Amino acid sequence: MATQEYAASIQGVSIRVTRLDSAGNLLTGPADSYTTSAFMRISFTPEYEEGDEITEKGANGVVCVTYKAPDTLKRITMELAICEPDPELSALLSGGLLLRKNVGSSGDSDVKSVGWAAPGVGDDPAGNGVAIEAWSHAVKDGKRAGALPYFHWIFPYAKFRQSGDRVIENGLMANTFEGYGLGNAAFQSGIDGRWEFPVAAERPYAYARTDWAPTGLSGFYSWTDNATDQVVFTSPSAKQPTTKNITKASATVVDTTAVLTFSAAHNLVQNDVIYVQNVSPALNGTHTVTAVTSTSPYTVEYVTAAITADIAEFTVGAGARVTATNSVTESHPAPVATTTTQIGAGGTTFNVPGNINYNADSAIDNIIGANEIG
Repeated sequence: MATQEYAASIQGVSIRVTRLDSAGNLLTGPADSYTTSAFMRISFTPEYEEGDEITEKGANGVVCVTYKAPDTLKRITMELAICEPDPELSALLSGGLLLRKNVGSSGDSDVKSVGWAAPGVGDDPAGNGVAIEAWSHAVKDGKRAGALPYFHWIFPYAKFRQSGDRVIENGLMANTFEGYGLGNAAFQSGIDGRWEFPVAAERPYAYARTDWAPTGLSGFYSWTDNATDQVVFTSPSAKQPTTKNITKASATVVDTTAVLTFSAAHNLVQNDVIYVQNVSPALNGTHTVTAVTSTSPYTVEYVTAAITADIAEFTVGAGARVTATNSVTESHPAPVATTTTQIGAGGTTFNVPGNINYNADSAIDNIIGANEIG
């Protein structure tokens, strides 16, 4: 049997935090899954319950019976530190209220998340908890591994609260969350179907080598799995920013034109700027779309100087993806709230994780809008 390709886990790449319902299922709404690379560390420590030790001595003082029960894993303790005060991630991890306002004009609305309010006194900040995934580089012989270049870590059930002193000073304010993690069989294959070992989700943590990580993303995204290992995710922006249902690719040295064929509508248009990954060295990179077809076969064309010879049409691997880089213009795409309420509205009860009247079977009203929103 072939052994593994040995590699070390070096540097974090990104994390994805997804809200859970009361049964541990991953939620898939537009404000339920947050991806970012702006974190400093995620740490975890296995916590064990020591087994009972039984010792009995005879009348002469000599030990006649001794037994030590095995230590058993109870949970893991966790800590997550992020780079800057992030209202959206803070609300997802530890409840509270996400504060938003229109930073544009009444005629040209530009609603952004601008703050966060802590959970109320006596509230449970963790709510139903979250699932956390993290990616790190796999490094072998001093360079990133050529095959399966990432580690994919999963923590299928975690509950967090803020910890540590928040100090406003001549320095970086600490933004640390601490909590614990358990297994969660409902995690299954993850929110996008990429976790290949669902049985391992019953454990508090697991990792596996993989060929993909969500790089270059920051904000809320809605992830879906179309059951054919072709994963598509969308954001609340007008254009679908990324698609992974590429099936074939080809190129001709004439005009150095590359052609990508998709199995479904790609929503790309001429002059979109796209980032192509894991197709082929000659076709990868950042390019401007020169032509598209919006009916089957769905194709995208672009020019690349890297084409030095004709490339016959070939089937693209499962790791291929195309990102429309001009479609996600905000660092934190605006989530969609179930309801919004004016600041200062009297007597309002918010159904947020941690609220004393929190109902896990109702939609989470995790956003309060400023009166500038109108």
